[in-house]
Amino acid sequence: MAKQTRASHPIYSLLPIEIEGFDSLVELALDMRSSWNHATDEIWRQLNSELWNLTHNPWVVLQTVSRDQLERVLTDHEFRKNIDDLLLGKHQAEKAQAWFQQYHPQAPLTCAAYFSMEFMLSEALPIYSGGLGNVAGDQLKAADDLGVPVVGLCLLYQQGYFRQMIDKNGNQQALFPYNDPGQLPITPLRQENGDWLRLEISLPGYSVWLRAWQVQVGRVKLYLLDSNDAANFPVHRGITSELYGSGPELRLKQELLLGIGGWRLLEALGIHPEVCHLNEGHAAFAVLERARSFMQETGQPFEVALAATRAGNLFTTHTAVTAGFDRFAPSLIDQYLGGYAKQRLNITLHDLLALGRQNPNDSSESFNMAYLAIRGSGAVNGVSRLHGKVSRHLFELLFPHWPLDEVPVGHVTNGVHMPSWDSVAADELWTNVCSKDRWLGTTETLEQDIRSISDSKLWQFRIDAGKSLVEYARERFSRQLDASGAPVDAVEGAKYLFDPNALTLGFARRFTTYKRPNLLLHDPDRLLRLLSNPKRPVQLVIAGKAHPEDLAGQALIHEWINFIRQPEAWPHIVFLSDYDMLLTEHLVQGVDVWINTPRRPWEACGTSGMKVLVNGGINLSELDGWWAEAYTPEVGWALGDGLEHGDDPAWDAAEADALYDLLEQEVIPEFYTRDKNGIPGAWVARMRESMAQLTPRFSANRTVREYTEQHYLPAALAYMKRAANKGAVAVQIVNWRKEMEKLWPTLRFGEMKVQTEDKQHVYEVQVYLNDINQDAVRVELYADGINGDAPVRQEMKPLRQLAGSLGGHIYGAVVSDDRPATDYTARLIPYYEGVEVPLEAAKILWQR
Repeated sequence: MAKQTRASHPIYSLLPIEIEGFDSLVELALDMRSSWNHATDEIWRQLNSELWNLTHNPWVVLQTVSRDQLERVLTDHEFRKNIDDLLLGKHQAEKAQAWFQQYHPQAPLTCAAYFSMEFMLSEALPIYSGGLGNVAGDQLKAADDLGVPVVGLCLLYQQGYFRQMIDKNGNQQALFPYNDPGQLPITPLRQENGDWLRLEISLPGYSVWLRAWQVQVGRVKLYLLDSNDAANFPVHRGITSELYGSGPELRLKQELLLGIGGWRLLEALGIHPEVCHLNEGHAAFAVLERARSFMQETGQPFEVALAATRAGNLFTTHTAVTAGFDRFAPSLIDQYLGGYAKQRLNITLHDLLALGRQNPNDSSESFNMAYLAIRGSGAVNGVSRLHGKVSRHLFELLFPHWPLDEVPVGHVTNGVHMPSWDSVAADELWTNVCSKDRWLGTTETLEQDIRSISDSKLWQFRIDAGKSLVEYARERFSRQLDASGAPVDAVEGAKYLFDPNALTLGFARRFTTYKRPNLLLHDPDRLLRLLSNPKRPVQLVIAGKAHPEDLAGQALIHEWINFIRQPEAWPHIVFLSDYDMLLTEHLVQGVDVWINTPRRPWEACGTSGMKVLVNGGINLSELDGWWAEAYTPEVGWALGDGLEHGDDPAWDAAEADALYDLLEQEVIPEFYTRDKNGIPGAWVARMRESMAQLTPRFSANRTVREYTEQHYLPAALAYMKRAANKGAVAVQIVNWRKEMEKLWPTLRFGEMKVQTEDKQHVYEVQVYLNDINQDAVRVELYADGINGDAPVRQEMKPLRQLAGSLGGHIYGAVVSDDRPATDYTARLIPYYEGVEVPLEAAKILWQR
């Protein structure tokens, strides 16, 4: 069992650890809970206010402060008492019985391992790019709040995702600053003897050594692996250099280290998760390594090990288009995993490739990581209701002849960790009416509680929020212009930009064509008129990056910059560069309206708009992702007709006009229509309903509780049942599947009869099972759903044997005659207790 120590590592030997009280500061600085529980902020501000405001990194502040300053503050009685109180509160919170312990005290779940290529926890730990990391980080934080036993697995990137600068010509420049591990809030994992915990991963012709690190997230831990080890060749030290490194070979190596290395790290730490949660297909190789580990423990072959372990695996897909899945050439899989398949899994390369292909026998088909994740998991989910539907379309080819509605992809809609994104003022507002513990358990009362806040209090809260954003935008934009070499008068002018009383729109996201970030620019003259109305002024804050290789996305940024630099537009729009977590916080806390314009249905969920909810911002968004299930007229505004139109330029133009109309005819008038006290009553009512109805529904608190109750707990039970007695149940499942594979072609239907009497349809159908046991199949009467309802699945019962036939039976069922008899047909599907059909057994036979 490895352990983490501080003093034994050279990083810490340079720090004044002998100063009494310093260890307490270290413990507080290295707990990422401080990134959302701001109780410690004043400590770091007192130590070095300038550095704290720039970095929001307690660990950097603590390393930079002088010994004299430390000794001075640590001898101050009030300062020490504050630290002691904070530590006491931290320890009490870690020991407290949280939601999970209270509601599931006898749960079989001791650990769920959450694998993700990125985690957004704080700007102090830049190992994130965008939405995927946002989801992972927020769910890890909510797991801490709720006491759900989760550990995170990720890679530590030397450079992380790129930083953005806009140059004099309005072009995006990508910068890759080095992540110095000594300045990140992480600690090395060490063996009992003090040696750094290192893992050896065999790649073709060489080994890669991985260093292991730990991040403390309250009571939850995130483990990081990196290849920047002195024992590696220089080229291999760079495997973990950059998040989403370019080129398929580097991407494959990163995903091997995450999936296989991540699972081995858990074993080295003595952690044995019942549940493995794959956040996207990047980590799908973990299902192979988990199966290999089971093989080693039990002596079972790979197919049994996979049948046992997949019950404990959950795959969450975030991809809304087929092109978004990671695919690798068969030759690349052979090069890096051929030996692993033969020597560790004892399977052929063909069998390995089949796990990642639609057609196992198509030698030219690429290896799809999402397919591997599906075939290695006991459940699959999308990240919004609409995305679940989209994903069923994407994966229907893996389940031929099954109705689309029954393709086995459900959904758990994402949510955001509200304490990470609320402002200090928002936290105070919610605390006053909903208590400080509002996100630590269930949230049923929050909707009614928030409705008790008066119009005047809500409006003053929003006025203050807008003022704070304007101050921040002025300061940041001024520094941005200065860094890009702008004239002195422009730098100075930025300090007076914007009007704190004007309606402020926010638009910030990754700049790529499907998100249509330039929809507002469709008619520049109309946009300019809308913004510059002297009686009802509007101002627009924009932020976002385009991938360094996405030239089209960079062109969209350049178009905005050119527009903004017009003298008429300059006072009304600002583009804040280097969109990161800290900038996001300020934007979502201060904007009045958050605009989102993706091309439906390409936004799997989207979480940016969720972050404004707790702060009283209102959404104006395309009916895509989460907004498709959140929108009602009293909580915001909707764009689009709820249908898909592809990338039709005419439709884009129509939606641009609709967006202008919404702003001109509804949003702006409602904001500026005031009562005698200067309060916009309709606006505040909409704002209140958005806060009350949507904030609890789209919080990570709700998301993690759903994952726990709908997936983690059932998966833990299923895995334990299959794994018991060296996988005895898994052996039975494998044997049953083999029998189905061999005998299924012999099944057939005979004649089906139907009589309608007493307002019922009475069906009888001949079924020839031949050598298959009746208990191994299920005969159903099926009809498609109508108007969005679920399909009808009525089990048909065996009535009698067919005389003179081998394995022939008559099955029957009775249904209401409220639908025509011709709507129904009979079908045969496999059945085995505890097996997910069609996810684990996709055979189906229809009566024609």
